[in-house]
Amino acid sequence: MKRTSTRLLSIDVFRGLTVALMILVNSLDDNHGYRWLAHSSWNGCTLADVVFPFFIFIVGVSVALSITALRAKGFNTSRLIHKTAKRTAFLFMIGLLLNAYPNHFDPDTIRIFGVLQRIAICYFFSSLLFLTTRIRTQAIIIVALLIVYWLAMTLIPVPGFGAGNLAYEGNFAAYIDGLLIPAKHLYHGGLDPEGIISTFPAIATALLGNLLGAWLLSGQHYKTHLIGMGSAGIAAMITGWVWGMAFPINKILWTSSYVLWTAGLALIVFTFCYWLVEIKRWQKWFKPFEIFGTNAMTAFIIHVIFLKTQALLFLKTSAGDLINLRQFLTEHLFGWTTLQQASFYYGITFTLFWLMVIAFLNYCRFSYQQLRVNNARCHEILKVLQ
Repeated sequence: MKRTSTRLLSIDVFRGLTVALMILVNSLDDNHGYRWLAHSSWNGCTLADVVFPFFIFIVGVSVALSITALRAKGFNTSRLIHKTAKRTAFLFMIGLLLNAYPNHFDPDTIRIFGVLQRIAICYFFSSLLFLTTRIRTQAIIIVALLIVYWLAMTLIPVPGFGAGNLAYEGNFAAYIDGLLIPAKHLYHGGLDPEGIISTFPAIATALLGNLLGAWLLSGQHYKTHLIGMGSAGIAAMITGWVWGMAFPINKILWTSSYVLWTAGLALIVFTFCYWLVEIKRWQKWFKPFEIFGTNAMTAFIIHVIFLKTQALLFLKTSAGDLINLRQFLTEHLFGWTTLQQASFYYGITFTLFWLMVIAFLNYCRFSYQQLRVNNARCHEILKVLQ
């Protein structure tokens, strides 16, 4: 069995798993949630810390497959670059609008960077490099980005802190971001987790996805794919863990060890998705994740807007205290259990709620498309009859 199509359902399933995990961890109470579902305070990697790199990794995979498919349809390089630039600008603008909502619309203080902005930048460079360079060149660029970033972070001195400082304050990435961007445009006026310097190793994460996409298109037997992906994933995780002894695994700094650790884990998870969906054909079991995966942008935008909105809506308790909507729902729906469990149950409920919303929107879109197709067919039949 060889892969000839550029459309893989396992990619949608992997992306959907990531979306579901994202919604779950974002909806939890920061003060009462389980530690393994919360972001690491600094060094280390929890389940919440793999969401963002998983997104960027699968962006790279999708880039390789989609560009290959578009080239087969006759799209030339200049047209594809133009298409990529437009999509990049759109993603970046949506990210800015989400940063501005609900009360940060002042252009003098709006945060410039963010999650969608980083995804946009990684998407642009992974697309550009896939269009203009060979896979071997992209592999060399990955190695160069990771090593140069490591050397810069550990060897270049920062005024007042010296070289090799990897603490929250005084690290090289924060210093350069502070020089290039006014503090009022950075996350909480300080170190921006999606800043300029740490975006370079994030691009390496997307390029690793490019490599996987190219491997999937190589026409190898599925067993070769499974063994190759699994072995590469384990090797990347081991390399990241070893490198982490000198350059700690850190999401906020997006360290080189973090890139390899999370990319390796993404490879292993994707290997299981590929095996179960493409080989075992257990596609119906993963339909909920497919729905999330094919509507990832919609899910991201509406869940962020809702999370920000519910933090602004306050309701009175029976004791007369004011609490926001999330706290109110958690208390009234799951007040019978512990605070940790209540937070977790709310997160699960929140995720399932948005799955139903996205499924409904997806159904409406599909029905509308079918209606247009049927109308077009009716017009053709009427023309023939006339």
